[in-house]
Amino acid sequence: MSAVNTTPFKLRRDSFGKLIITLESGEEHVGVMPVRAFPIQAPTKGISLVRDGGKEVAWIDDLAEMPEEIRTLVREEIEGREFIPEIVRIKDVSSFATPCTWFVETDRGDTQFVLKVDEDIRRIGEASLLVADSHGINFLVRDMYRIDKHSRKILDRFL
Repeated sequence: MSAVNTTPFKLRRDSFGKLIITLESGEEHVGVMPVRAFPIQAPTKGISLVRDGGKEVAWIDDLAEMPEEIRTLVREEIEGREFIPEIVRIKDVSSFATPCTWFVETDRGDTQFVLKVDEDIRRIGEASLLVADSHGINFLVRDMYRIDKHSRKILDRFL
């Protein structure tokens, strides 16, 4: 027995790569964009699909519960717009006084960046941190309590 599709919309790309949503009513909107309600704490939950002008046309409670083709299209669209590398490990810092250079391993590879002031490290929730470099790129520390001991020691000096 096959599962019944209960998704209240269909999603596809047009020949220009724009997302097109077709609602149950048959109404179509070209160029919709997924917007996460909680991009750091719950990246797959609470995703709004909005059209031009920011008007919401559909809501996704949990992306994991959507059909694979919709999950793929939404992830591709979000990843194409958002760039927040996650710091996996802090290898070293040039100084414990700012400005200083951080040498880090991220989920996208090794890099280095300049931390201008201590205030460029912001707490998000209980355990997450957002670290802004001198160019305005944000780096995420998902859980400062689960990062390795050496990295945690460095973080403690700046918090």
